[in-house]
Amino acid sequence: MRRVATVTNVFGMPPSENGSAERPDPGAQTPGGTGRADHEQVVFCQDHRSGLRAIISIYSTALGPALGGTRFYPYASEDAALADALRLSTAMAYKNALAGLDHGGGKAVIIGDPARIKTEPLLRAYGRFVASLGGRYVTACDVGTRSEDMDIIARESRYVTGRTTANGGAGDSSVLTALGVMHGMRAAAEHAWGTTSLRGRTVGVEGVGKVGHRLVDHLVEAGADVVICDVSAVAVEAVRARHPQVRAVADVDALVAAEPDVLAPCALGGTLTEDVANKLTAAVPVTMTDVLTDQPLTTGGSLQTGSLTIGF
Repeated sequence: MRRVATVTNVFGMPPSENGSAERPDPGAQTPGGTGRADHEQVVFCQDHRSGLRAIISIYSTALGPALGGTRFYPYASEDAALADALRLSTAMAYKNALAGLDHGGGKAVIIGDPARIKTEPLLRAYGRFVASLGGRYVTACDVGTRSEDMDIIARESRYVTGRTTANGGAGDSSVLTALGVMHGMRAAAEHAWGTTSLRGRTVGVEGVGKVGHRLVDHLVEAGADVVICDVSAVAVEAVRARHPQVRAVADVDALVAAEPDVLAPCALGGTLTEDVANKLTAAVPVTMTDVLTDQPLTTGGSLQTGSLTIGF
């Protein structure tokens, strides 16, 4: 007998006094906080047989079905996973709107180490949860998930994008993400320095995983002086094996101390703390919502510092 996943709705968008479902500007809240959430729906998903524990967060469907990737990560606690899902789904609402897509903002997180617990039964159980939302949420790849995983999830749900090219999808989305970040850098460079060239500019890249390592390839080709950091020594060595001229430092503090002209946070998020922002020394104040800290400096605005920061 086919098992049907169930969904528990733990938050609902509260109506205003006049009966409408007005949402305040998220800049007035803490996107990663676990207090009052201005999200339409947040669901906790659990499948004991496969070991799945997941959270799907839908910030808004005002523009269409909520679209956002599934992050598979060994969070320290369920609260930490919930905070990440809330923050990321809020960011996705803005990014989808800015891109002119007929999609609202959503995000999902699966709790656990993908290297240890990711299995077909777990992904298919997750797919049944996605399907049970009836199209309110469309999932895709993120940290810890790949196009091949989307193919498995799609065996249980039609609301999946980012599948492999062999199965009619666009393949690895990090290819286009890295290219988009690179074009963002060039546009900001033209605004700051009157040229799209990054030759001779120092660019700091935090995180050299799926997106970051491809971004480094573009930057090296463009003649930039690249400085990187990553929590994974294996990821750092893989980049330096391809590009020996790339400098590696221990952490974000050391990356900022290298005084980059451009900073590209390609890691999990929360990079732009007040302390980091105050130390940045580049030329154009730009932030991307995926890298906002749990104590946001701004939302949809600019940092009070002279830093050119390109995220994704």
